[in-house]
Amino acid sequence: MTTRTASRNETERSELHELLERLHDRYNRPEFIDDDPIRIPHGFASQDDREIAGFFAATIAWGNRKAIVRSGLRMMRYLDDAPADFVRNASEKELAQLAAYVHRTFNGRDLRDFVLGLRDLCRQHGSIGRFFESSYETSGSIPGALAAFRRAMFRTAHDPHCEKHLSSVERGAACKRLCMYLRWMVRSDDRGVDFGLWRRIPMSALYLPLDVHTGDMARTLGLLARRQNDWKAVAEATEALRTFDPDDPVRYDFALFGAGMDGGLR
Repeated sequence: MTTRTASRNETERSELHELLERLHDRYNRPEFIDDDPIRIPHGFASQDDREIAGFFAATIAWGNRKAIVRSGLRMMRYLDDAPADFVRNASEKELAQLAAYVHRTFNGRDLRDFVLGLRDLCRQHGSIGRFFESSYETSGSIPGALAAFRRAMFRTAHDPHCEKHLSSVERGAACKRLCMYLRWMVRSDDRGVDFGLWRRIPMSALYLPLDVHTGDMARTLGLLARRQNDWKAVAEATEALRTFDPDDPVRYDFALFGAGMDGGLR
């Protein structure tokens, strides 16, 4: 590589970094919350409620964001607007009332099975956060924690239909919604969007929530070559982002997703 080529590459890299920072600053702000699924856990004050509400909001987070928020708020009403207490203590009669809930292909039976899966997990480990923190420390990786979480969730009796709504990293899925949920719970900064509740998992270990918008934008910017949106693509894009911020690579999720949603780079 010639000196001129190296200099040009470094200039292009610097310009890309500046663009990512500018877009991050544009979207990682409280105004982002109202139209995003993260609005659902932001409606609660306690950590337990935020963990449970966040998991359910992330679970139904595909499609139109405004529709997701409406469905998430409606789901919280089914959970008596007290998601942690409902998961831990709902009676059979209260669980039966979940049958009327539906969000696209996620139905009331799926919701009931997820409530019971979380109930068992919380009884065994105390909370979702403690489970993820312990699983991360045991496995040493986010993929290991995601795999352990899926196994734990389906340890109780359930209809196989609900399994499609919890992606399997062991099968190579991108696990966009789970990665997004982890971003919400782990990341901490002064912007007020993410919660930073799970301190035993470092931000540096997180992976990009990869969907159509972030994937297309990552490819446009030269951060991702793989065409398929699977876990290999997640790892590739995240590794590229780590070169710009090794301590908090997923902060650029705001940049990629926001620019993708708005239809381009401005």
